[in-house]
Amino acid sequence: MQYKGFEVAASAQAMPSGLYAANLTIEHRRYAHGASFTFDALDYFFERDHAIAYAARWARLWIDQRSARRKRG
Repeated sequence: MQYKGFEVAASAQAMPSGLYAANLTIEHRRYAHGASFTFDALDYFFERDHAIAYAARWARLWIDQRSARRKRG
């Protein structure tokens, strides 16, 4: 998904415990060399869809927080 100039890839990784890890990659599309941030195992969930939704929401919050800091600075 795209959000405020960033490409967001939320995913879920099945763990041996039966839980799903919420993983996330965020890339800034404005830069050709690609500023990329990867976050693994943000939290764990029983449902794959819940892990993905959590990672996507976490990405939006992270991007919004960075945007707010830039406006203040």
